[in-house]
Amino acid sequence: MPAIRVRRCAHLQISVGQIKTLDFAALLSGKSAVIVTNVRRVLAAHLDQPVEIDAGEMQVLAEIDPETWSSCDALVAAHGACIEGLLARQLLLAEDDDSSASQRDRDLRASHWHGGAAIAHTMSRWSHNDSIAAQRESRLQSVDDMVEVFGAPPPHFHHREDAVARVALDEPVRTVLDNLLERRATCRNFDLAQSVSAAQLSALLKRVFGVQGMEELAPGAVALKKNHPSGGGLHPVEAYLLLQRVEGLVTGLYHYNVEAHALDLLHEMTRDEAHAFAMTAVAGQEYFADAPVMLVMAARFARSMWKYRNHPKIYRAILLEMGHISQNLYLTATEMNLGAFITAAINEVEIEQAFGLEPMSEGALCVCGFGARAKERVTVEFDPAHRVWDDA
Repeated sequence: MPAIRVRRCAHLQISVGQIKTLDFAALLSGKSAVIVTNVRRVLAAHLDQPVEIDAGEMQVLAEIDPETWSSCDALVAAHGACIEGLLARQLLLAEDDDSSASQRDRDLRASHWHGGAAIAHTMSRWSHNDSIAAQRESRLQSVDDMVEVFGAPPPHFHHREDAVARVALDEPVRTVLDNLLERRATCRNFDLAQSVSAAQLSALLKRVFGVQGMEELAPGAVALKKNHPSGGGLHPVEAYLLLQRVEGLVTGLYHYNVEAHALDLLHEMTRDEAHAFAMTAVAGQEYFADAPVMLVMAARFARSMWKYRNHPKIYRAILLEMGHISQNLYLTATEMNLGAFITAAINEVEIEQAFGLEPMSEGALCVCGFGARAKERVTVEFDPAHRVWDDA
């Protein structure tokens, strides 16, 4: 049999913390009763959860090359049984390992992720989280609750006391854009009796995600013109949709095919299945799950990292791009007299499973949605300009 070769995973960080417990016997005898235990956890980009290690294993990990394959037998001879333990926890990976963790590690290497960004992306993903239940358990359900527990937030206006002068600016001349911006507000109350028309969906997707022009810069390297900026002009963000109430279209999961300006049906659902998935996707935020159209923004990381290899800023640039996209979605929906939302409180793991996404290759980062507003405001919405709700 050929010798097994192993290497360390591509990206990991070690976090050292402390757990403090009480020794009640010592406490009763009048001695120092606090026991401090050091805890070492590995945060690895190819694993979904932190992994605990001991001091010896931490030293061994530091000595094993993440790029070069090494003989497993030689490592066992040098470091003993801890090699088996590190292999079992997939911090060391065998050359012939075909597990999902090993495949994700290979994808990370091929996509040229920066290590810190890759770990931040992996460790911030949720699975089966219910943000509303957590909010209820915390008993911090209103702004009054938060002020009572945390005190007042930092001031809403920021003034620099070291400014040497102040220059007054003229009020701008109002345009139709001002009216549109004033009506733009996050919607948490959707009309369950109304659907989005196919024409509305088509127009929104074309304006927000559609290609407006293209040019080949070099063989195989095509620059796209869309209605938002993108790092390096690479436009890695894809739109995946859950359609619950759209006229003429079956309920289910879709991918927006930008090239064809078409929707590719991935999986048909019943209304009940779609709503259950919507609730999971937005982590229990039922007011968002009611939207007729929910839209997952997912990034094809390799598209951006083809140019920005192992770059510490490209992950931030992708997040900024999604901010630009969501603003365009808000403004387009508002012009159609529809409400819109965006949330980062999502269960990425279940979303990725439903749409067939590999998180380090094409990861879900936020969920948007839009549809007709309800006639009554049941759930609180922030509308300080008083342009959305007549009863404000």
